[in-house]
Amino acid sequence: MRQEDVALAAGVSRATVSRAERGHFGSLSIDTLRSVCASLDIRVDLVPRWRGGDLERVVNARHAAMHEAIARVFRDRPGWTVQPEVSFSQFGERGVIDLLAQHRDRGSLLVVELKTELIDINDLMATMDRRRRLAPAIAKERGWVSGPVGVWVVVAGTMTNRRRLDEHSTVLRTAFPANRAAMTRWLGDPTGPIAGLTFLSGAHQRNAREPIGGIRRVARARSAPGVPGVSG
Repeated sequence: MRQEDVALAAGVSRATVSRAERGHFGSLSIDTLRSVCASLDIRVDLVPRWRGGDLERVVNARHAAMHEAIARVFRDRPGWTVQPEVSFSQFGERGVIDLLAQHRDRGSLLVVELKTELIDINDLMATMDRRRRLAPAIAKERGWVSGPVGVWVVVAGTMTNRRRLDEHSTVLRTAFPANRAAMTRWLGDPTGPIAGLTFLSGAHQRNAREPIGGIRRVARARSAPGVPGVSG
């Protein structure tokens, strides 16, 4: 593409495209840079950092705390075998499943995805559809006999994530119709497939060294052991 073509597609001047092409980003706003890159199918990722530490480290700590909370859900329910951080390479597709669980009696599989942030909704739905499809082959590698496959997306219950769910509620609830109550029932008797999305409340209220909110509730909630979710 000529600079004129990129400029027209991005809605900027040719001189701006020229500066970007030469790596002179200091004079360009983030929005301008993203517009130029988008016209070339290039995604710009920003990694914010601050003097107190690395954001990625904090996010990873919160993600690990979510792992612990959901692991306790399965610990309190008999019959489940759980494998964390399951890497796979199937038919040219690679990735890591946060938690892969199997119910020994029913043979049902559950693919669990933990999200500290809801960002790309379309990517989330495509990822879970792909993992649901690949789950039987992944389970077979571990000597598991697979039955029906379920997927469960657990999202940190921040105000931002709740707002994102509200903005995309129709699409997300179509893809993941099961709420907290439905997931609770299914975990107790995992018959047939299921697709659910629930919140882990209070995940944003603790710092990286503290367990996220909801873990203590998981330990105490014997009547419905630790299934975090959306109200109602």
